[in-house]
Amino acid sequence: MTCVRSCRCIRSGRLFPGFWGSRRSRREGGRTCSSVEAWGFSPTKTGLVHSGALAPAVLLNSLFRFFLLALVLLSPTPAALAQGRAGSQPPFGPSPAAKAVALLDLPGYWVSIIDDEWRWRMITPAKGDVSFVPVNAEGRRVTNNWDPAKDEADGNACRAFGAAGIMHLPTRLHITWADDKTLEIDTDAGMQKRLLHFDGTKWTGGEPDWQGDSVASWEKQTQSSGFGFPGPGPQAPNSGSLKVVTTHMRSGYLRKNGVPYSANAVLTEFFDRIELDGVPYLIVTSIVDDPQYLNGRFITTEQFKFEPDASKWNPTPCKVPPPLAPFHPNGF
Repeated sequence: MTCVRSCRCIRSGRLFPGFWGSRRSRREGGRTCSSVEAWGFSPTKTGLVHSGALAPAVLLNSLFRFFLLALVLLSPTPAALAQGRAGSQPPFGPSPAAKAVALLDLPGYWVSIIDDEWRWRMITPAKGDVSFVPVNAEGRRVTNNWDPAKDEADGNACRAFGAAGIMHLPTRLHITWADDKTLEIDTDAGMQKRLLHFDGTKWTGGEPDWQGDSVASWEKQTQSSGFGFPGPGPQAPNSGSLKVVTTHMRSGYLRKNGVPYSANAVLTEFFDRIELDGVPYLIVTSIVDDPQYLNGRFITTEQFKFEPDASKWNPTPCKVPPPLAPFHPNGF
């Protein structure tokens, strides 16, 4: 470390931006002579120098050299880049079908695990109960006017079984590939069918349905090792998430007691598969954006356990039992 002291006469009393230091001043003939001490990077030596005469141009040059060195040390090697290009770029021609490049093994039967919010998922909550849902004033008003008998009479008994609410209910899922670019999810509760399209939206206008229009994609975050930049090197096989964005849904309920979402709501879901003690589990994170009825995002996470066969599959039509008790702000 080298210490250099200098005295320079200046009319302003400010060090150049971006560097800190100390200053001692004395008056000489109407001017202020300042002894400036600042820390900066040496352009000729490795490490920090303590200098009173480092000009801004020299400091910028020093910083440029330092960051250039850091970039060289942390960047992937040409061999790694070549390997990444060879392994990550698809061949020329049409993109491979979603089924062929699937990151998760999702087909099969799955059953809900109700390990939280039992009171709002297993039974019908009391009328007016919007606990933990960020409803706005309009959403609360609609909830308070919920009339299940009217819903059934109007042919809207499935309002709680739409895309933004069905995963929150106790149900079983049957996931299959409808074709190479479309996943199908059937539920036994409410006997609903969802189609997840990997080749873009299928919305052509008209009357929306309960399950809306779902566009799916495989999501895989590039990983890095150590302090290096995320690179295109080899990745773990069959790892990632399924992302689904659903729009053009028929207005429905987030919960069975009439907590609403509108036809303009956007549902974003992430499907992840894990294994614990050799048993596969499906984790579905749902995010509902609906400025018409919500003050913010409604985020839930549901878990499903894999079942080996269809022996417990029990399709039942949409039916919402009445609440067990009236709503009380402090609970039952």
